[in-house]
Amino acid sequence: MKILAIGNSFSEDATAYLYQIAQNGGRDMKVVNLYIGGCSLQRHWNNVEGDIPDYDYQLNGSYTGRKVAVKEALQEEKWDIITLQQCSGQSGLPESYNPYIEKLSAYVKSLVPDATQWIHKTWAYEKDSTHSEYQYYDNNQNKMYEELTKAYNLAAKKLSLKQIPCGDVIQYLRSLPEFDYGNGGISLCRDGFHMNIPYGRYALALTWYKTLLQGDILSNTFIPESEELQTDRKLLQTVKEAVNTYLED
Repeated sequence: MKILAIGNSFSEDATAYLYQIAQNGGRDMKVVNLYIGGCSLQRHWNNVEGDIPDYDYQLNGSYTGRKVAVKEALQEEKWDIITLQQCSGQSGLPESYNPYIEKLSAYVKSLVPDATQWIHKTWAYEKDSTHSEYQYYDNNQNKMYEELTKAYNLAAKKLSLKQIPCGDVIQYLRSLPEFDYGNGGISLCRDGFHMNIPYGRYALALTWYKTLLQGDILSNTFIPESEELQTDRKLLQTVKEAVNTYLED
């Protein structure tokens, strides 16, 4: 299984543990993330038109030091799955998607016609995020989640593509006492918008694993190690069970 994400730091968060989870589940795969921090759909399309090699080529959750253009990456493999997404700040602004996501999707199909395209639905910022684009949503997490849901749904319907429901999973986890940040729980964001290491990233990778590979989450024994935080295995189990419950429902 070969997966290519045309994304930014949010797809970096989502794919950080995906390779290891898949390996643990007995699936041999290659996961590549094309990374430019904060890269919007407009910038992706501009890079395609200019064939600009501005992307960090991240392989199986690690930096390689290699820089590539979208065309080079698309032609490198017979990709099974290719994901598209909007940058986080513009994710709830439907007008920011057009015409770039349509053009990007058509371009991907022209070079890799047999790949299945998915839209990676990203998540809302933390309640007290200081991200400059949070103002688009009146600095309100629920409003951002509602608006990005509408925008992603519109794009998915227009392109007849399915979504990887990361934004929904994260919002669900935030309803649990362990991650109810407003009432003393752990924030699933490490800086107000990027995912917590390891719990937030773990939740995203499990979501991709279940959604794209139909992987069995509960039987998977991969445990992410974190240099930044003490990994609580009981809390990881809570994340695992919650993600599985949400996706099963």
